Amino acid sequence: MLRKILLILFTSLSLSSFAQFDLMNTATDSVRQQYDSVMQDPHIFKPMHIIMSEKDAIKMADKMPAFAVYRDTYFISGIPLNEEITKNTADASFQISIRQRLTKSVLPFKTFAYLTYTQKSFWNIYAQSSPFKDTNYNPGLGLGKYILYKNRIAGAVFAQIKHESNGRDEEDSRSWNYLSLSMKYYFNARFNISGEIWIPYVDGGANKDLLDYRGLGFLSINYTSDKDRSWWLSADINPRKGWGNINTTLSVAFRVSEKSNQYLFARLFQGYGESLLDYNRYTMNIRIGICIKPDFYNFF
Repeated sequence: MLRKILLILFTSLSLSSFAQFDLMNTATDSVRQQYDSVMQDPHIFKPMHIIMSEKDAIKMADKMPAFAVYRDTYFISGIPLNEEITKNTADASFQISIRQRLTKSVLPFKTFAYLTYTQKSFWNIYAQSSPFKDTNYNPGLGLGKYILYKNRIAGAVFAQIKHESNGRDEEDSRSWNYLSLSMKYYFNARFNISGEIWIPYVDGGANKDLLDYRGLGFLSINYTSDKDRSWWLSADINPRKGWGNINTTLSVAFRVSEKSNQYLFARLFQGYGESLLDYNRYTMNIRIGICIKPDFYNFF
C-alpha cells in the first residue's frame, strides 16, 4: 500500500513542474505591469481585463507548453459526514488530470485542438487489503478559442467530445458519452467563473438514469487572495433533476511556497454522482491532502 501511495505522490509532484508555467511568463513588460496593477486592485468583482491585440494575445498563449495539468491533480483522504465513520467508509481519493495541446491557434476561426485526460479513483485505503472501490476514466478531444473584446483578454470557449466510464462489465459497468460546451470568463486576475453544458448520450445500460443525478452541466467560481496566490477558493455548483437539487463541491487550497505550485487542500462534497459506480447514492464527505493546480489564468 505504501508503494502505491508513493507512486501516486511521485506522479503528482512530477506534474507540478508543468503546472507552474504561468501565462505571464510569456508576456511582455507592458502586459506584466497591467497584470500587477490588476492584482493590487482591492475590487475583486470589478472587470479589469488585460489590454493587448488579438495577434499578441494568441502569440503569447501559443508559447505556453503543449503539455500541462488540466484540472486539479490531488491526493486526499477523509471521512463521510452523513454516515458512521468506519474503516470501510473513511477512504482516500486521487485525481490525475492532464492536457496536451495538439495545434497552435491556426485552425478555422483561430481555434486550436487539444486532448484531455482525467482519471479519478476512490480507494478504501483503511479497509482490509485496501481495495480500490472505483476508478473513473474521462478522455476528451476538443477545440478551443480565446475570447477578446475590444483588445482585452476576457476568457475562452471550448467544445469537446468526451467519454467517461469505470472500465467494468455487467452490473457494475458505468459509462456515457457527451458533447461538452464550456466557457471561462475572467472578471480580473483574481476572480473568474466558468460553466459547462453537457449534450449527452447514455445507452440503456446499468446507468440509464445517470443524468437524473449528474445533471446537464455545472458552474464553477474561483477566487485567489493575492499575487502570490496564497489562498485559492473554489465552488462548483451542479444542478440535478428536481427543483433546488444541486451537487456541491467546495474547496480551499493554501499554497505551500511561492516557488511551487503545490497546495494544502481541503474538499467538501455533497450530493450524487461523485463516483460512477455509486452515482445514485447520496454522499457527503470532507477530505484533506495535497493538490497541484493549473495556472489560474489558464485558458483550459
